[in-house]
Amino acid sequence: MNNYKRKLTISGMMIIACVLMYLVESYIRPVYALKSLYKIIIFSGLPLIYCMFDKEVKFKEYFKINDKKQMKFAVALGLVVYILIQAGYYILKGFIDLDNISMTLENNLSVNKDNFVFVSLYISFANSLLEELFFRGFGFITLSKFSSKRYAYITTALAFSVYHVSILADWFNIIIYILFIAGLFGTGLLFNRLNDRYNNVLNSWVVHMCANFSINTIGFIMFGII
Repeated sequence: MNNYKRKLTISGMMIIACVLMYLVESYIRPVYALKSLYKIIIFSGLPLIYCMFDKEVKFKEYFKINDKKQMKFAVALGLVVYILIQAGYYILKGFIDLDNISMTLENNLSVNKDNFVFVSLYISFANSLLEELFFRGFGFITLSKFSSKRYAYITTALAFSVYHVSILADWFNIIIYILFIAGLFGTGLLFNRLNDRYNNVLNSWVVHMCANFSINTIGFIMFGII
């Protein structure tokens, strides 16, 4: 398989994954546990299928630490991201209807106060890892080997933001919604940049976890847990 075919195949698989998850979110609408299972199968299954046919791509390379200092930087940046998200929430909370979000989560995904602690732990650790492996590992790092860096940056950041379109569709008014999608595209570019230097997903995973910790903190407030 030449590099051009690799580029098309990986890009196509990313599109397929996003379309499948859109169908799950918009039409199947399973409870959160089942949706998570669909996501695990799609986001891990497609890359594993690809790796069966292309021996140059190995998942273990995405976790190779080339410089221990990178982890200190990632943790520091993660703390900054946590604080920024909290600050953004308090600035924009007048435009965010937490009651509508909590109702949407309970009606569509069966996520409520009783199970949110477990859901938040999954989101923070497992879900963030799954997305980093797919969008930054299989996506950005692998695409960078077989295409231009610009193509890898834009394609994977766009896929990351588009993937969230259906997830966030009923959460906010249109202005906040557009800002979130644009912010996710920028976040995708930032995460790619974090991984570009060290050629692994550990940097973005740490920052992604911290971002999820911050969002889940808002969730704890929304459900009256804290």
